[in-house]
Amino acid sequence: MTSFWADHRGALFLFGVTTGVAASATVQYLRTLLFGPADHDFHGHTDHNKDSLQDPNQPNQETLARLERDFTLTTAQLQSLVKVFVNDMKRGLRSDTSVFKMIPSHVTSRPNGTETGTVLALDLGGSNFRVCEVNLEGKGVVRTRQRKFVVSDDLKTGTGEELFDFFADCVIAFLAEIKLPKDVNMKLGFTFSFPVQQLAINKGIAIQWTKGFTASGVEGKDVVGLLQDAFHRKGLKIEVSALANDTVGTLIAHAYVDASTYVGVILGTGTNAAYVERVDQIPKWKGAAPSSGEMVINMEWGAWGSEGVLLPTTSYDKQLDRASANPRAQIYEKMISGLYLGEITRYVLVDLISTGELFRGRGSAALAKPYNFDTANMSRIERDHTIELSDTRSVLEELSGIQHTSLADRRLVKRVCELIGTRAARLSAVGIAGVITKINRLDGCTVAVDGSVFEYYPHFANRIRDALREVVGVNAESIVLAQARDGSGQGAALIAAIN
Repeated sequence: MTSFWADHRGALFLFGVTTGVAASATVQYLRTLLFGPADHDFHGHTDHNKDSLQDPNQPNQETLARLERDFTLTTAQLQSLVKVFVNDMKRGLRSDTSVFKMIPSHVTSRPNGTETGTVLALDLGGSNFRVCEVNLEGKGVVRTRQRKFVVSDDLKTGTGEELFDFFADCVIAFLAEIKLPKDVNMKLGFTFSFPVQQLAINKGIAIQWTKGFTASGVEGKDVVGLLQDAFHRKGLKIEVSALANDTVGTLIAHAYVDASTYVGVILGTGTNAAYVERVDQIPKWKGAAPSSGEMVINMEWGAWGSEGVLLPTTSYDKQLDRASANPRAQIYEKMISGLYLGEITRYVLVDLISTGELFRGRGSAALAKPYNFDTANMSRIERDHTIELSDTRSVLEELSGIQHTSLADRRLVKRVCELIGTRAARLSAVGIAGVITKINRLDGCTVAVDGSVFEYYPHFANRIRDALREVVGVNAESIVLAQARDGSGQGAALIAAIN
């Protein structure tokens, strides 16, 4: 050891009298002499470790800067997208050739909070089927009793008659539970959250099954008629008075509580919006003008970006789209909805691992599996405010089996989640601002929002509000984003009651 200090006393002298870059280089020199090269010197990816002053507990700054360029939307971009959004809405109201289908819902009245009575509602959204008793008590007060039933895979893939008979049996079981006779005469609203060509308030042709349903004899048929036939077979005297989309139902349900509600939005596993439009602004509407002069429009806005609109997609978005079950479709939905946010994040993490920028290049089979990193993991990571990001460590260990992650790794993963979650919220704000701009409600409007992403994803609602301020300025203070839980069932009942 004596010979070492003798051999390198010149370097030690320099270390004592120099500062800045020279001192930094000397420190690195001594570190190498004493301890040998750093671990990363043995890896092929050294470009992002070239700064010897890089804090080992912080992510590489070049990596962060690149990701922030990819996923950050400027105010100017948001404002430009809103203009395109409004123009696409107008195209959809003129004809069915637009990326926005802008489907007239045949709902021409909104509740005012004074309605009273008891109505049944059925809500088929996927694997769960809900039967609800909705009591309208006036003054915007609603009381609901409900029961959930699980739709088995056999029913999903069997015959339509078996499926709709199951729905009727669920109604019978629910009536018995709330002590109402089987032959009670009541109105019923039916929320059917699958693509439908709506022909009347109580008539709609099923276009295509989704969400794992393939039951035969349903596509191309009137789903209200199928349900009414099942009721007749089972001896029920209930009248199916209204067919509703879940987003339309969310709007109508909240309008009962707040008369200034003109927009309903779903931000959950999927996404959609509905809003109140003046009939004279719907050139493609060929029916009689309703006395209200208005019509609720089901936008099907998740398809935005599928026909040439240049949404600010990244290479990761393009990878996800190519590998999806519906390439070049539902682009907007793939950028903002809960089904896809975790998958975009997974693509980013896999890429960072492949370049050695994350976990020292150590991947895992679990992380390589599509859709194995879901949006709930992102929520948990974004909610982690521990000093060592210990919950993030747990997520990564539980999910992928990756042990001994560094604090820098965990901070990088959290930042990826923040960037993708923030972009989703800001793009959601584009849609909301576009709708409100189109209907000239910037001076005041309530937007009823349902869905797990809006309700549970950390900071999502506030990020939407921040983006709205950037896009519409002080008018954003007049736009109320109201949580509307389980509005689809109540909405269907209200539609049955008032139309």
